[in-house]
Amino acid sequence: MYHNIDIVIADDHEIYLDGLSLMLSRQQGFEVVGRASNGEQLLDIVNKTNPDVVLTDIKMPVLDGIASTRQLLQVQPALKVIALSMFNEENLIVEMLEAGAKGYLLKNAHKNEIAEAVISVYEGKNYYCAKTSSALAGMIVRSKFKAIAPEPIIDLSERERTIIHMICRQQTAQEIADTVYLSKRTVEGYRIKIFEKLKVKNLGGLIIFALKHKLIYEDELI
Repeated sequence: MYHNIDIVIADDHEIYLDGLSLMLSRQQGFEVVGRASNGEQLLDIVNKTNPDVVLTDIKMPVLDGIASTRQLLQVQPALKVIALSMFNEENLIVEMLEAGAKGYLLKNAHKNEIAEAVISVYEGKNYYCAKTSSALAGMIVRSKFKAIAPEPIIDLSERERTIIHMICRQQTAQEIADTVYLSKRTVEGYRIKIFEKLKVKNLGGLIIFALKHKLIYEDELI
C-alpha cells in the first residue's frame, strides 16, 4: 500500500524511545532509520539519514523540539515533523505547529493512532491528536499556524452543520438522533460521511475545522 516511510525519533527518555522505536519498526511500511536523545543529535541524524518523517519530543535537553524543528525545516522544508507531548503542554504544541510541525500526538496515544499520524503527515496532511482539548483547538485556530494548502470550500447542508455542531459538543449519536428526529443509525452514517467529506480523522480535527469555519464557537464547546 505504501513504500517504506523512513522515520527518525527523538526523545530524551530512553524507555519511551525504545518502546516507540520497537512499535514503529513492527509496522508494515515503516522503517526507523535513526534515534536521538536531544535536539542536536536530531539535527545530525536527520542530516545523515534524510528521513520522510520525524517524531520528536517537545522538551529535550541541549536543543528543544521547537528550535530543532525550525532548524530542520530551514534546510529540509519538505520534511514532515510530528510533535510528541505530555498533557498540559498546549502552549508548546502551538509553538511546535507555528515552527512547522504538521501534527502532534500525546505520548500515550495508541499505536494505531501513531501509525495513522505518520501516514497522514507523510501524505501532506495535518494531523491533530484524537485527544485534542477544546482549549487547545481554540489556541490552534487563533495561532499563526497555517495548513500546508488552503482548505477547499466545502458545501454543507443545514442538517450536516447541525450534526457537526452537536458532535463537537460531544453529544452521543443517540442524543443527536433524539434532537433531529432521525434514527441512531442514520446519525452514525452522517458522522462517517461528514468525517470523509471534511477529510478529518477524529473529533480533534473536526473541532478545529468547525472553529475555523465558524460552525461552532469556543464558548459553546464543553
